[in-house]
Amino acid sequence: MRASSRKAGRVQTVAVVAFDGISPFHLSVPCLVFGQEMGGPHMPHFKLLVCAAEPGPLRTPAGFSVDVVHKLSAMARADIVIVPSWHSPNDKNYRAPPEALLKALRAAHKRGARIVGLCVGAFVLAEAGLLDGRPATTHWAVVPAFAQRYPQVELRPDVLYVDDGDVLTSAGTAAGIDCCLHLLRTDHGAEVANHMARRMVVAPHRQGGQAQYVEQPLPASGADHRLADVLGWVQKHLNRPHSLDDLARRALLSRRTFTRHFRQVTGTTVGQWLLNQRLALAQRQLESTSRSIEQIAADAGFGTAVSMRQHFAASLNTSPSTYRREFRG
Repeated sequence: MRASSRKAGRVQTVAVVAFDGISPFHLSVPCLVFGQEMGGPHMPHFKLLVCAAEPGPLRTPAGFSVDVVHKLSAMARADIVIVPSWHSPNDKNYRAPPEALLKALRAAHKRGARIVGLCVGAFVLAEAGLLDGRPATTHWAVVPAFAQRYPQVELRPDVLYVDDGDVLTSAGTAAGIDCCLHLLRTDHGAEVANHMARRMVVAPHRQGGQAQYVEQPLPASGADHRLADVLGWVQKHLNRPHSLDDLARRALLSRRTFTRHFRQVTGTTVGQWLLNQRLALAQRQLESTSRSIEQIAADAGFGTAVSMRQHFAASLNTSPSTYRREFRG
């Protein structure tokens, strides 16, 4: 979290980079989150500019074309630049990003814009040198290609998105929505992000460190339904301590079966899932209430303010007080 990231009180310009062959879904994600059709009278307004290095119309694999009117020069006045995808490096017809695009990204970054690479768009940021020595992620299916091409990047292959301040990257498809909602939440608070999530009918907030690939066998078993009930119950009682054995008994499962189903459903361990839920609850209360750090720590199940500060520092690289102050300007 960074105080400089708050743009309240003025219209932010968001430049989205399109290209010939772009997936309509990937292009639509930032356009929905930062466009006006999903907003409302009390929502922040953005100036959305879709730009391209090549003249349109741009073809899509869905059988229709996109007419892009802005050139890369639109990036010169953007607060946020988003590369929503790129050609798959696993495709024999892969095309490297043009130098004009790489140059424009470097210039925007140097000027102070935040640069975002969603899904395979992370390859473009890496090609521009913006990820050198920094943590980043991308779609799990292209992780081997990314690691081979860009060994200088600190690749985190199992997470949904990585926010490294002025540069953000995400995993594929729905993780791009998570990353864009995270940006919205960072700049404008939980209520704005939650409103947008409700309009889009998606989860309002998923921690970036959550696993991007979750193996969920279908159809779901009765054990999975019992586990879902337990997870819902825990979210309503985060102030209590929760041991693995206690949760397994509540789900009417053995410890081993519960652990296996838990990882299949959530993609993580019980301890990490609990920490993510507690952090999310504490963040919401810091943003929307005037309750003390001690009260919030107790509500979220951290026990003490000291414990909550330690977890905030380790997971979010900030303190609860700083987090609250930045959201309140």
